[in-house]
Parts: sequence; structure tokens; C-alpha cells
Amino acid sequence: MKTITAKEVEKLLREGKPLNIVDVREADEVAAGKIPGAMHIPLGLIEFRMDELDKNKEYILVCRSGGRSGRAAELLEKHGYCVVNMTGGMLAWEGPVE
Repeated sequence: MKTITAKEVEKLLREGKPLNIVDVREADEVAAGKIPGAMHIPLGLIEFRMDELDKNKEYILVCRSGGRSGRAAELLEKHGYCVVNMTGGMLAWEGPVE
């Protein structure tokens, strides 16, 4: 599984790179703040909503600490999606939130 650090994601966003970020946390966690522009699909719904994702795009998966997003990455990889897990999750995120 490919990984990326929160610092690397923050740097790419600052540089204006178009990123596809999927936050797999629960709704109450996302309500406390998510990476600007991130799509929210809770881990429990990933399997049922993966058709909303484009297999031709790369997605950065985010959760609180990196565990749930890792599980989501494994599932999506098995179905042919190109995904990267953000290690450390939102606990490591120091950038802006919305």
C-alpha cells in the first residue's frame, strides 16, 4: 500500500496540486473539521459507495490516525482503485480545516 504523510499532503495543497481526498471517519469526527475539499465517505459505507470514485484517479484516504484509512485502501485496491493512505491521519494534520 502506498502511503503519504500529512506534511506531504499539506505541501501539495499549498502548491495548488489538485488532490482527491476521501475522509473515511464518522460524521461526528468530520464535523469537527476535515481537510478542505475532502469528500466524506465513512469507512462502513466505502464498499457501497465506491462507484462514486473514478478508477482513473488517485485518491488519498484519511481517517483519525491512519488505521481505518488503511483498511479502506486495502478494500479499494482489491477493486482496482489507485489509493494512497495518509499516515498519521488527522492527528498528524497541521494544515487548515473546514
